[in-house]
Amino acid sequence: MKKTLIAALIAFLILYFTGLGDGFVQLFKDEEGRTNWQHVANWSSGILIILLSITAIILFNSRRAKQRANAELNAIKDDLEIRVKERTATLDESNQKLKEEVENHLATTKQLHASEHYINSILESMPSMLVGLNPKGEITQWNKKAEKYTGVKIEDAIGKNLWKAYPIITVTPNQVREALTKPEPTIIRQNQRGLFHFDITIYPLHGTGESGVVLLLDDVSQQVKSENKLIQRDKISSMGELASSMAHDMSAPLQGMLTDIKQIEAQVSALTTKDDESAAKISESLLDAIVQGKQASAIIDNLLDFAGSQQKDKQAEDMAEVMDHSIDLAKSVLSLPQGMNFCDVLIEKEYDGNLPKVSCHVSEIQQVYLSLLRHCFHSLAKVEREDFKPTIRVRILECYGALWLKVSHNGLGLSGEEQQSIFEPFFSNLPMDNEYDADKRLSFSHFVITEHHQGQMAVTSDINVGTTFHIQFD
Repeated sequence: MKKTLIAALIAFLILYFTGLGDGFVQLFKDEEGRTNWQHVANWSSGILIILLSITAIILFNSRRAKQRANAELNAIKDDLEIRVKERTATLDESNQKLKEEVENHLATTKQLHASEHYINSILESMPSMLVGLNPKGEITQWNKKAEKYTGVKIEDAIGKNLWKAYPIITVTPNQVREALTKPEPTIIRQNQRGLFHFDITIYPLHGTGESGVVLLLDDVSQQVKSENKLIQRDKISSMGELASSMAHDMSAPLQGMLTDIKQIEAQVSALTTKDDESAAKISESLLDAIVQGKQASAIIDNLLDFAGSQQKDKQAEDMAEVMDHSIDLAKSVLSLPQGMNFCDVLIEKEYDGNLPKVSCHVSEIQQVYLSLLRHCFHSLAKVEREDFKPTIRVRILECYGALWLKVSHNGLGLSGEEQQSIFEPFFSNLPMDNEYDADKRLSFSHFVITEHHQGQMAVTSDINVGTTFHIQFD
């Protein structure tokens, strides 16, 4: 409307200031040339009415257009409100579903964390070493027991190669690779006599996204020791009964033989003279028979002591006295057909003063010492040098609150294989058709020291220098 009025005003001004304007102005003058204001008023009123009518029409059309626009805007507004409500409802529903999903996810996460914590607690509290490996041999699991036994901390083990993190493990990379190709677990036994026994199980992992193995190392040392102890107790009990029966069965006829030999020797001495050479030889033989009979009697007495000791409690004993008694016994019972006797061996003793007594079964310890002296004696007899002087050195001392006993000889030493096996049962380096070499059997001695008396027993040797046995009593 404003544009229309401005256009009309501009047209009027153009008509007024142009030639047309002069003719137009003449319309409003009378015959005398004066302005007829009535005409001007009438004409202006008409123009104004026309303009007002046009304005009214324009305003009416504008209003209708505005109403139509408002109606359309209201329709759009209503449609938008409906859409907003629908979208809001959809969003509310989606938010509710999202909230439920988040809650379910949080609950699942919590359960997973609880399960993971539970599984980790099980792994950490396992009495066995558990080691997880990926196909590259890198450690993925390392529980507390593995840390305790190996001394390698968890943070230092995870992600490292097993054989670099713990080089002394007996499982080899080839065994791990071979286990990966098998559907069943692989079981390996690892043991070092007197120290530890392990059962190692290699479990292959398949179908878990990434293959690998789990090593489960069970310390069965106590179980093996208990089983061995029960077996040895049964053997010792049987040996005690057998020794007792044999000693009693042999004692009566042996004593009768010694009595008869003594009577014959006395009669021969009374009936012959010193110049009779044959009688002298008979008398010498009888004396030798008496000596041998006394040795057999000493062995029987020792067997009876050993059999009776199984029913007695441990007693505090002086190890120096027990060793001296064992040496005296060895002098009476140890000899070789070649003519060498234990009496021919130089015995060097070195005992510390004020040694503590040891609670023990004295007959068992005496058997151990006698077995060691027998082993030394047979090793000395294998040296054939003319300038050789067979020597056994016995050293007893107290060190760091423990009593140590060392028995050494300068005879033929042990090879590396013999040192590894000397404490194993029924060890012998002789062919099967040869008689068992009794001087090599020290498994019973090792058992008596380590199991019955909770001590330690070890051996060091050089085949050209000799051997030393080490015994520790706590």
